Amino acid sequence: MAESTVGFLINQLSTLLSQEITLLGGLKSDVQFIKAELGSMKAFLREAEAKEDNDSQLQEWLKQVREVAYDTEDVLDDFTFRFARGYMDGFYGKVGKIYNSIKNLKARHQISLEIKDIKARVGEISERYRRYQSQYSSTQERGFSSSRQANADFDIRAQSLFIEEARLVGIDKPKAELISKILDDHSQLKVVSVAGMGGLGKTTLVKKVYDDVAVKKQFQSHAWITVSQTFQFSDIIKNLIQQLYNEIRQPVPRRVESMDDNMLIEFVRDFLRERRYILVLDDVWSIDAWEAIKCVLPDCNTASRVVLTTRIADVASASCLGSLDFVYKMKPLSDKESWTLFCNRTFQSNDCPPNLEEVAKKILKKCEGLPLAIVAIGGVLALKDKEKTDEWEMILHGFGGEADGSGKLDRMKRVLLLSYNDLPHYLKSCLLYLSIYPEDYPIDVGDILLKWIALGFVEEKEGITSTDIAMRYMKELINRSLIQVKSTLADGGLDTCGLHDFLREIIVSKSKEQDFTTVATRYYTRWPEKVRHLAIHNFTDNPQEFSSLKCLRSVVIFGYEDPLTTTILSKFLRGDPKLLKVLDLRGAKLDSIPKHVFKLFHLKYLNLARTGVKIIPKSIGKLQNLEAINLVGTNVTELPVEILNLRKLRSLHLGGVGDYSNEYAMGGCKCPLGIGKFICLEELFGIEADSDKIVREVGKLTQLRRLAITKLRREDGQELLSSLLKLTNLRVLIISCIQEGETLDLQHSVSPKLEFLTTLLLKGRLERVPQWVTSLQSLRNLSLDNSRLREDENVIGSLGHLPNLVSLSLYAAYEGETICFKVGGFQKLQDLELMQLTRLKWVRVEEESMPSLRDLRLGDCKLMQELPSGIQNLTRLEFLGFYEMSDELVHKVQNLDKQSEDYQTISHIPQVSIGRWIDGQWEDTFLL
Repeated sequence: MAESTVGFLINQLSTLLSQEITLLGGLKSDVQFIKAELGSMKAFLREAEAKEDNDSQLQEWLKQVREVAYDTEDVLDDFTFRFARGYMDGFYGKVGKIYNSIKNLKARHQISLEIKDIKARVGEISERYRRYQSQYSSTQERGFSSSRQANADFDIRAQSLFIEEARLVGIDKPKAELISKILDDHSQLKVVSVAGMGGLGKTTLVKKVYDDVAVKKQFQSHAWITVSQTFQFSDIIKNLIQQLYNEIRQPVPRRVESMDDNMLIEFVRDFLRERRYILVLDDVWSIDAWEAIKCVLPDCNTASRVVLTTRIADVASASCLGSLDFVYKMKPLSDKESWTLFCNRTFQSNDCPPNLEEVAKKILKKCEGLPLAIVAIGGVLALKDKEKTDEWEMILHGFGGEADGSGKLDRMKRVLLLSYNDLPHYLKSCLLYLSIYPEDYPIDVGDILLKWIALGFVEEKEGITSTDIAMRYMKELINRSLIQVKSTLADGGLDTCGLHDFLREIIVSKSKEQDFTTVATRYYTRWPEKVRHLAIHNFTDNPQEFSSLKCLRSVVIFGYEDPLTTTILSKFLRGDPKLLKVLDLRGAKLDSIPKHVFKLFHLKYLNLARTGVKIIPKSIGKLQNLEAINLVGTNVTELPVEILNLRKLRSLHLGGVGDYSNEYAMGGCKCPLGIGKFICLEELFGIEADSDKIVREVGKLTQLRRLAITKLRREDGQELLSSLLKLTNLRVLIISCIQEGETLDLQHSVSPKLEFLTTLLLKGRLERVPQWVTSLQSLRNLSLDNSRLREDENVIGSLGHLPNLVSLSLYAAYEGETICFKVGGFQKLQDLELMQLTRLKWVRVEEESMPSLRDLRLGDCKLMQELPSGIQNLTRLEFLGFYEMSDELVHKVQNLDKQSEDYQTISHIPQVSIGRWIDGQWEDTFLL
């Protein structure tokens, strides 16, 4: 974390010092010194953090580095707060004016003293760094060697222990699949990669495959290489040579020891050239490592095989580029397999004492099918008294921590921490910040990206938006098996994510240890002296808690029992969190925004969603650094003109629950004329199109990626199309008309070319499907709501050739009696909803139509009395759902006789469940 903190600070200092006008006057040389000294030790920090667990002096030094980096950031942000307020063009653009107009000399003198104090501290830290550098460099070779040996010993011990303890639960099927891939009759060199997060049992699985008798006898040469994070190429190759010669019971030629890398490569290639070999590369951490080792492996059509294990998806993909290569993605154990493994490890049998079953299942649920976690926690519980459930409850509530005190979870933590330690510095802060979220909380991906950007975790790069860089960070953490995807959007984008419970506990512990985040609950209210990122779970009104807020950068509240009121928030803000950048009050019981909020000069993210706020006051214009505002679900119906001062806005989410003249239009909010000034805006949700001028202004927002516009009048349709013509970056577009019966007039000679659009929702009457809609090559998700299209408009035919359409929803969108899905149409469609089509009687599915369809849902189409004709052609269908359908059709479905024609029709589909809408959700009623 010291490396991450210092890296973040150096970027800030670089930006500061690159300005043409002197910002800090005589202090500039001091700031340059701080930057230079921290920069010189940055490379050493990663190595030091890897060794700190075994060196208390190193731990203390790293703590000092973190603290001085934090303090430097605080002083610079305080300077900005004191002297940069009121300048509309931001901080750096007005530095000359700031410097020349400083009136508060006392404040400037104070900051000068603080900078010089930091300079002195950095000097002392640098002296210790040079001593450490000298110490480690003098023993570097020995240190690296012993480190590798320690890692190797740990891998071997962990491997053998795990193979014994796991009792090979759930391994038979994946083992058989891998063996079949390895022993096929292809003569070319083939690579099989096994990928998944740490602790899933990749090494165990591959070891069982490698040791299998059928595999052993198929190959002439066998070798197992543990690559690890700190591999040395020559050591790896020499290890490989040693194994190959041990197998043929011959000594390694003496000349090998003096060979350089190129000579070693040729030596191995010559040895393996005419042999059929199997090589396991266990624990590969980088594509570079794979590329280096790959050049050693000859492909002489001897049907040789390479098996690779990795936690990183990109490594698995990069190693399997050939047509024969295969990536096996490890999955967690099923509930049944998890229970078997847990009982075997904990009770040495398949049975659990009845008095412990409830608490045991709660503990097991937290393991989420991770074998290493199940084995580790089972080892702890095996030593507990089976009669004392309170001891088991303590483990449950102290899950992942040190409640047990036996150290038996250390091995599992070390395995999972390897992934964290391997992260580049810019990802460590992003991952640690997730520790603010409660257990099992679905983290909104779009929201967390905005927070990362607001907090400065995302490094800016020329030519790439911060949003794109933040999404790269998210995908890299997913790729490294540290973040789990919980749900995706209809267009394939990421929706929510989360952490494995065990990994979350480790991240929480790491974050707390480094004073990075603080979680306040009803049961834990002690805060460190300096709080930087605060999460409040279950709010409690304790005035003593509202101190030590001067370093605070973010506040997020979650599922509280006592509501956070305006009064409590005001008291909280009087704690002077002047450096606050993120304020997330989603769901708080607020009727107004406290005045103190508008003094938060550094604030970049403000979430008031689902609060009772009614009015956004004019003072919102003071928050010149604000980048994201969320007012969804509030009572705000109109924004003040002063909001136009917020030129850095990148995300504006509107849409209240106020008193609208009709309930048909989607909730929105009136915006002042001039919104075209938001040139950085990427998301605009819930803007009311109450005039053609507003619609015209939207066309100036050329950076928009997501747009939801409501209350559109028929006469403004052409103006909207003209605006859309300029919005070439749009990914998501939602258009809603002003009232029921109003037509969306979107068919004109103006035809927007939205080549990146993936999601489109049109709510309102359509005279026909606009031609520009049928040409959207990237469209994946289409919803037509209350379109009332006539049967002669060939709705289905016009949409069937959209090449990437995955999801289609027709809600009161069609007034014909028959829908026919014709040959060759909807080739990629996976989800189809037909809802409230009140005149629909028949649905026909021709052969080779919708070959990819998995979900078909029919709702409130009460004239339908038969199942769709040709439904047997939907050979990939998995779910057929009914909601408010005709009594006759429902009766048929509920009483399908195995001899009936309907049953025979559906039974042609390999696996389909039939469900109904019950209590607000789709539920399977039976499986064919």
